[in-house]
Amino acid sequence: MAELLKLEVVTPAKYVVSEDVEIVMAPGTLGEFGVLSGHTPFLTSLKTGRILYKDANSKEKMLFVSGGFAEATPNRVTILAESAEKSIDIDVNRAKAALERAQKRLAEQKSENINFERAKSAMYRAIERIRIAETRGL
Repeated sequence: MAELLKLEVVTPAKYVVSEDVEIVMAPGTLGEFGVLSGHTPFLTSLKTGRILYKDANSKEKMLFVSGGFAEATPNRVTILAESAEKSIDIDVNRAKAALERAQKRLAEQKSENINFERAKSAMYRAIERIRIAETRGL
């Protein structure tokens, strides 16, 4: 059995995950990274995407994060996320509605003064949440 490390995923509103895990894979802004027990300490920013991890029973789990920071130490990974949802908690209909709103804002950008980057980011977050929800089997 692999040595375990503690994974904690926290948002401004709540603890999303706090459990012992075998491995964590996360979307760093400079590329995806993985952490096992004994990893060299580092700190990095996160981009919107999915965090994959194996729990203490080797069961793969997934969650969505929308930006933030990750700190790895030899026995812990702490993720401070702007928002985070476990794949089982994602409401697909709500995510699809958010995607439609973002697409509408992008389509209207020429006629109104909207923030293109903000609308594009909202669309990307919605797409990622839908993709993660569709792979709930993990």
